[in-house]
Amino acid sequence: MAAIMDVFEKHVFVCFSGKTCSQEGGVEVFDALRKEVFERGLKTRFRINKAGCFDHCGNGPMVVVYPESVWYAHVKPEDAREIVEEHLLGDKPVERLFYDGRGRIRE
Repeated sequence: MAAIMDVFEKHVFVCFSGKTCSQEGGVEVFDALRKEVFERGLKTRFRINKAGCFDHCGNGPMVVVYPESVWYAHVKPEDAREIVEEHLLGDKPVERLFYDGRGRIRE
């Protein structure tokens, strides 16, 4: 009988490549989000993954959170704490970072 694998509550993808995200801080955003999750002991609830290009270059670093399909643009490492506290733990996406396919909704 196969073991049943626990499913993460939320899965976070950070653009780590492409033309701009890797040069605009995608690596640092990934590291900051992962650090927040690990230091809080949340690694069994939330998964932070590197992702390939989301094909929205110039709006990064970009982050997508599933299962809600919330897209964030121009994310900075200092936004990691707010994303973890508000969105991952509080189920309230960080509106100031929303992405609508053209750029941030709010500046």
